[in-house]
Amino acid sequence: MDSRKRSVAKSVSWRISGIILLGIIAYVITGNVKEMTIITLVFHSIRLILYYYHERYWERISWGKIRHPLSELAIKRELTEDDMTVVKEQLISLGYL
Repeated sequence: MDSRKRSVAKSVSWRISGIILLGIIAYVITGNVKEMTIITLVFHSIRLILYYYHERYWERISWGKIRHPLSELAIKRELTEDDMTVVKEQLISLGYL
């Protein structure tokens, strides 16, 4: 699952390209910088908020997600490089890698 900060960053980066595109389209249609700015800001502010909640909602839906079987194991602390080496060696010896 993405962190809230990551979801926000994804929302903002996606909207930047949309802001540029809609700004160009709005200016070509209206020929007015003020109207272009208002249309673009309102539209993309709403879209940014909707996209954030859309992403968060979809993270709760398990349909279509491929999860590794070991992802169900709860761990009590971060794994060190040595821990990862041991896990990798065990998975290799069991034929999983």
